Amino acid sequence: MPFFQRLVPALLLFARLALADPPEEWLDPATGHRVIRLSREPGSASLYFHQNAYTADGSKLIITSPGGISTIDLKTRQIERIVEGRVSVIVAGRKTGQIYYMKDGAIFAADVKTKTSREIAKLPPRHTVATLNADETLLAGAYVEGDTAPIGAGPRRGPRPQMPAGLNKAEAKEVMLDNRLKQALPMALFTVNVKTGEVKVIHRATDWLNHFQFSPTDPGLLMFCHEGPWHKVDRIWTVRTDGTGLTKIHTRTLEMEIAGHEFFSADGKTIWYDLQTPRGEDFWVAGYGIESQERVWYHLQRDEWSVHFNVSPDGKLFAGDGGDSEMVANAKDGKWIYLFRPRMVPNYGVASAQKGLIKTGVLQAERLVDMSKHNYALEPNVTFSPDMKWVVFRSNMFGATQVFAVEVDKK
Repeated sequence: MPFFQRLVPALLLFARLALADPPEEWLDPATGHRVIRLSREPGSASLYFHQNAYTADGSKLIITSPGGISTIDLKTRQIERIVEGRVSVIVAGRKTGQIYYMKDGAIFAADVKTKTSREIAKLPPRHTVATLNADETLLAGAYVEGDTAPIGAGPRRGPRPQMPAGLNKAEAKEVMLDNRLKQALPMALFTVNVKTGEVKVIHRATDWLNHFQFSPTDPGLLMFCHEGPWHKVDRIWTVRTDGTGLTKIHTRTLEMEIAGHEFFSADGKTIWYDLQTPRGEDFWVAGYGIESQERVWYHLQRDEWSVHFNVSPDGKLFAGDGGDSEMVANAKDGKWIYLFRPRMVPNYGVASAQKGLIKTGVLQAERLVDMSKHNYALEPNVTFSPDMKWVVFRSNMFGATQVFAVEVDKK
């Protein structure tokens, strides 16, 4: 038989496998943990790691897909389309469970049960909303004032500058961030009243404002960042919704010390963040007590560093989505979904904690999912399910992006 005739069946088999759906469930051979595929439509994705993606009763997960916004019942895995068409998801309301989203410059809220949407407000040009407070009375976002377009970021993107040759994806991203930071464009941080649609500016700066998150429990507390290369910015800040109480959360004490990818604990008492002392060399998940102002740092190894970390609803476990060798940790074997159990370093010979000192501990890592076939140009963005039995993430390990969950406990 000619070689080409022998090759055709193999090519047809490869094509069928490439087009086949990923498995719906399997035991990861490297970890022994059960993994399930939650989504069905190729191109589906879970939300960004700090966006609340669960309905108020904890029964459903919100995902996006090319066809719109859907919910997945976490018990039955039934999928329901709530919003048709491509829109920008803001968050799921913690009080009502409604899905807040933006479309054509307006903010909408969709009822999960009736699948109907109501318009909340039309925003002025260039305004973008990114977060919703705990009692669903205010949304918040920012916009660039004036006519200058941000470089490669924001709703009015200017032309991207030519990237120097030979950069990997992380280095190219940092060049873009630095170029945008150097523009020092005037920005306004604003709130939107959900009931009336009133837009109110609460803070102005020439820093690049981004990564907006309301506290999950305090309706009047908003966290945001000064975006840019982390070693060049004082990144993590909070402010009250009346514009008072501007607070910097972390002050560096070392050259090239970096902190970022901040997020709230579920009870709203702690701000957690990725801390490196210095960058790319020593790795911590750091916490700041909002009321107590106490600090705790949990140490982890290079390969265990993750693009994003998250914490379980009860605060007892952490998860991480790993990273590839081109990222800041330069991990040789970092492509895993991780579970972390915190352990405090014993305070030998001291009866009680010494006031003002940072408490230290370590994160004991357990690998949950082998992500060796995942392309980290797509960040997995781990979250814990409300019942803490699953870690949810998105992945392209089988080609098209889908939403998966891995069971925390082995059977």
